[in-house]
Amino acid sequence: MGRKLISWLWPALAGLVIAALLLLLFPQLGGRTPPVEQAPLPTIAQPVERESRPAPEIEQAAPLSRDQGPVSYAEAVERAAPAVVNIYSSRIVERDEHPLMSDPFFGQFYGDDLPSQQRMLSSLGSGVIVSRDGYVLTNHHVINGADQIQVALRDGRETLAEVIGTDPESDLAVLHIELDDLPVIALSDSNRVAVGDVALAIGNPFGVGQTVTMGIISATGRSHLGLNAYEDFIQTDAAINPGNSGGALIDPEGALVGINTAIFSRSGGSQGIGFAIPANLARNILEELVTQGRVIRGWLGIEAQQMTPELALSFGLQTPQGVVIAGVMADGPADRAGLRPGDVLLAVDGRPILDARAAMSDIAAIAPGAELPLTVIRSGQPREVILEVGERPTPTTPNGPERRP
Repeated sequence: MGRKLISWLWPALAGLVIAALLLLLFPQLGGRTPPVEQAPLPTIAQPVERESRPAPEIEQAAPLSRDQGPVSYAEAVERAAPAVVNIYSSRIVERDEHPLMSDPFFGQFYGDDLPSQQRMLSSLGSGVIVSRDGYVLTNHHVINGADQIQVALRDGRETLAEVIGTDPESDLAVLHIELDDLPVIALSDSNRVAVGDVALAIGNPFGVGQTVTMGIISATGRSHLGLNAYEDFIQTDAAINPGNSGGALIDPEGALVGINTAIFSRSGGSQGIGFAIPANLARNILEELVTQGRVIRGWLGIEAQQMTPELALSFGLQTPQGVVIAGVMADGPADRAGLRPGDVLLAVDGRPILDARAAMSDIAAIAPGAELPLTVIRSGQPREVILEVGERPTPTTPNGPERRP
């Protein structure tokens, strides 16, 4: 009897041990779930107004809080969207005359009632109201060549706009409208923007009406895109389409991060690669266009070629540093300082040149008339040159290939 009882006990004990092990390894089998750490409730920092500038008056947003993201961006959109406007521009162009119209035989059938050789071209875009006195930021390419510009607010009001100034080299333009009680948007410090921040694009894509899309900041400081002479783009994957140009890229608190400007697309629509001009750059351009009527940039008067390892070897340089002066503008600052084509510009004011575009942006920030020491190599020998910075002339031609939304 004892042996028979023991033969039944061993399987029972083994089953209990296996069950205990299974519960330890897989607690959900027993109806229990492991404890989950409770995330803190989201907080939203409110943007505050900073001290107004003399002209124009612009609101400064508080630094962005990155504690936890909100579950909805409705409050941010409600703060920013009223200040985002639709822009409708139109211009009259001469239509190519049909060859038969110049034939006297066919002309006699029309007499003095020849068909009109003019037609109206219309385009649409977006803009952002940045001051209560009516200044609107948009893209240069949105209003370029327009004979009439109409601005429509989200509240239904419409008015004609005056062009205060444009800057083709940054693709920015400033308009002015005369309306009371204008909504404005606060400008963020775009230097604080980080990759991974949430971004929302507000504009008028395809003319369907104001639309909001969401993404993240994909990159900052994008350049070498061949869009503008001066490039420092914020890249985002928020959907940007034709009609979004000049609209707002905002942060989760509703402050302006950038002005939507261009897209990279193989089909003409959004493919998740959009570019915006940073708010800090837009603010500087706005203030110069309003107060000076133009953007004043430093200028050397040279045509620069990026240094390559092959060129560096031919000039006897150990590293591909600096730029090759491929051309010198007649009677420009470089010409008056004695620089020649074939010289290698190594440093500006003691700072080595590592990238031609970055160096051009640094020079543009120098006030015309300032004396600037340069380090150049001529015939294998280094020399120091003192140059008086000139003012960069206003461009008269477009800046190259564009993919504009």
